[in-house]
Amino acid sequence: MTKLLLSTIALGKRLQVENSHVTIGLTNPKSPSNVGAVMRAAGCYSVEQVLYTGQRYANAIKFNGSKHNTDTKNARDKIPLKAVDNFESLEHLRACLPTNTKIICVDLVEGAIPLPHFEHPVQALYIFGPEDGTISQTVINNADSVVYVPTVGCMNLAASVNVLLYDRLAKSLINNNQIESDTLLIRKSRDTNNKVKVKTNVNLVNG
Repeated sequence: MTKLLLSTIALGKRLQVENSHVTIGLTNPKSPSNVGAVMRAAGCYSVEQVLYTGQRYANAIKFNGSKHNTDTKNARDKIPLKAVDNFESLEHLRACLPTNTKIICVDLVEGAIPLPHFEHPVQALYIFGPEDGTISQTVINNADSVVYVPTVGCMNLAASVNVLLYDRLAKSLINNNQIESDTLLIRKSRDTNNKVKVKTNVNLVNG
């Protein structure tokens, strides 16, 4: 496998291009901390926008001093977080999305495709279920694809979003024969207290 070094700027632009038509949909989320963590993930992977339904999130904010206390990178300042009525009304929903966007439901649903075997579309709305429930049958029926993460037990909402977006990025890099090993990117992205280095070269072997 060819090893290519991508500069920080190049990777950022690549993510913006590939995910400029990626929308995350949250079904009636209840936890501001989860929504904040989703926004942080959206920032890390350059997602275009995050949509959510229901009133629980808005109500929880009224009784919580911090709207997005887990969005420590302030992704909400760059990525829209929008309330929508529901995900059942396809005509209304598609008005918020680019043309040809595929609707992908992500949840533990019988008959769903395991995420490792799923091929991501170029333009996608990924709809996730709530922390304490699932996506409605109507939305499942109208989806272009339904996928699940094959774990023992279920992850929380924000963790599921992170895994989905990482899977999309990883498959994109593999499909383009690109392996990221960029010191500039690492320095820019890591915590300021992290100065650790690998002392020996590690060669990636194509098995």
